[in-house]
Amino acid sequence: MTDVDVEEELREGDLALDGRVLSASNATFVGEVAGTRVVYKPVAGEKPLWDFPGAVLARREVAAYEVARTFAGDDFAVPVPRTWLRDGPHGEGMVQEWQEPDEAQDAVAIVPSRAVPEGYLHVFDGYDARDREVSLVHEDSPQLRRLAVLDVIINNADRKGGHVLEMPDGHRYGIDHGIAFHSEHKLRTVLWGWLGEPLDEESCEAVTRVRVGLAGGLGATLASLLDPLEVDCVARRCDRLLASGVMPAPRGDGPAIPWPPF
Repeated sequence: MTDVDVEEELREGDLALDGRVLSASNATFVGEVAGTRVVYKPVAGEKPLWDFPGAVLARREVAAYEVARTFAGDDFAVPVPRTWLRDGPHGEGMVQEWQEPDEAQDAVAIVPSRAVPEGYLHVFDGYDARDREVSLVHEDSPQLRRLAVLDVIINNADRKGGHVLEMPDGHRYGIDHGIAFHSEHKLRTVLWGWLGEPLDEESCEAVTRVRVGLAGGLGATLASLLDPLEVDCVARRCDRLLASGVMPAPRGDGPAIPWPPF
């Protein structure tokens, strides 16, 4: 079976549900399409958001995947699982290939204060539920750094630690991109460990691919998923990131880290 046949089967095959993620903020189901395990988030199950009025979160999830595909190019694995729009048992929604993470790995972690493990970067200090001093840290890896750069481009407002999936082979997937792409600055992430560091060559090339793609196929795809201003702001963020050449710092009056961070 060719990739085109697989794609068609995933888009057109029967979507059978067998469970629901009750902890999710919006209606989220798990099931199968043609033997492939998937997550399904119907538009009808989305809760309105005061800071994203009128947003269709499912379309933003698909937009994040499309940007991630261009971002990765042929250089590395796409940092967002395959995601598409299709009809389902509860109407149109986002469908995404299920990924089973390695529970033994922690790309983002809470550790005792000032006890940053080797190979990790410090993000911030705080207190746990028992008033003990702790620090939030994340690994210093190229796979996770790709997600941090991608978040800047898509203006991700909700990069929690739990939205990073640690795959057994070392790959890192980012999920839950429903509140991204706002035209106003809303970057909220736990991946601030590279703040102020120069963009590496790989990151510059990845951002450039997105910027070029916005004038072609990627731009046309995003135009069907987002408002014109939101698409234009993706280009502006790419330009700003390439011009500065460094990972940005938090700005604005809003919180820089989502709550809860996991």
